[in-house]
Amino acid sequence: MNKATPCDRFDAFRIHSDASGYRAGFERIGLDDLTPGNVTVRVAWSSVNYKDALAATGRGKILRRFPLVGGIDLAGHVVDSSDARYRPGDAVLVTGCGLGETRDGGYAEFARVAADDVIALPAGMTLRETMILGTAGFTAGLALLRMQQNGQHAGLGPLAITGASGGVGMLAVAIFARAGYSVHAISGKPEHADFLRQIGAIEVLPRTTLPAPSRALESVRFGGALDTVGGPALTTLLACCAPYGNVACCGLAASAALDSTVMPFILRGVSLLGIASTDTPHVQRMAVWQHLASDWRPHALETVATRTIDFAQLPGVFAGYLAGQAFGRTVVRVAGDA
Repeated sequence: MNKATPCDRFDAFRIHSDASGYRAGFERIGLDDLTPGNVTVRVAWSSVNYKDALAATGRGKILRRFPLVGGIDLAGHVVDSSDARYRPGDAVLVTGCGLGETRDGGYAEFARVAADDVIALPAGMTLRETMILGTAGFTAGLALLRMQQNGQHAGLGPLAITGASGGVGMLAVAIFARAGYSVHAISGKPEHADFLRQIGAIEVLPRTTLPAPSRALESVRFGGALDTVGGPALTTLLACCAPYGNVACCGLAASAALDSTVMPFILRGVSLLGIASTDTPHVQRMAVWQHLASDWRPHALETVATRTIDFAQLPGVFAGYLAGQAFGRTVVRVAGDA
């Protein structure tokens, strides 16, 4: 694809739903075709998340308006800004904040974003590294921030992570381990056990570790947890969490249901923390990214990046995500000279 300037029309992966049906593909558009924003970014890197695959194929009701450029993550350089915090040439990133849902996202050579959603590139990180983390890594980091704000510490015991072979789970393993916690990764994919140990898991446990509990409280097994799957697994984590530990919930890969009792809360002081990464306040966003660039920065960050693709290859990756064949993080080189 050709290198564009802000004055040109440029390539974007755009999604439509109208009388002609649901469709997505590359188009040539201009800045005026993008949703408004007071910071214009030349996108260098993006990433692929399960949510992106759902949006691109129409398999999930992700987009709230059409047409829209896909991609919930982006990183690049400012080319224009009406906000004094950002100047042309600044390296920045945006994750979530409605990108690829209510606003045009990162699958375009240029993006217009709200200044309050922009994070300056943290010292010591590259733009590509921020997209290895992306929304998945930010979600894991936000969970740890909220857990620690609510008193979580390594002395409470190991942290369990469900769905540990998925994007959020995998990065949570690496981030929590780097932050000094003993991590027990729970996964239904035993073939990934060695990989999970390589990136920081002390124990790798099968999905059957968390059957539906038979009692309101089970023997204490974990100091806290990050749950990405919901349903019986979340119920069991609450029932076996240590007193005053935290269980952070960020997903529903198995079920949106929660069948529990108040017993973990009133007898052990367990806290259930909801992790909603899309609309996180800017101050918290900055705090998470500063940690991810320093004391929580995974040692195995490049190991997690199992695939790098060029922008033109993007349409070919979504089917694999929906079929459960994707493993690790896929980063997208949007700019040829990124």
